[in-house]
Amino acid sequence: MTLTGLGVAIGLGGAAVASRALVTMLFGVSRLDLGAHLGVVGMLLAVAAGACWVPAWRASRVDPAVTLRAE
Repeated sequence: MTLTGLGVAIGLGGAAVASRALVTMLFGVSRLDLGAHLGVVGMLLAVAAGACWVPAWRASRVDPAVTLRAE
């Protein structure tokens, strides 16, 4: 999640700069539309949280003794 947070921070900065160049292609959306940016950030954070949580949850279900015997 740390890398996701860093990516969100860099991406929001890049989006603010890039939107100045893309202002002619943004139909119906202002240059710094807060709702659009928050929607994308929220979706990215939700997917990243799921991608972190599912493997951790599965790993917590494994019995350490069984894992050590398997090796």
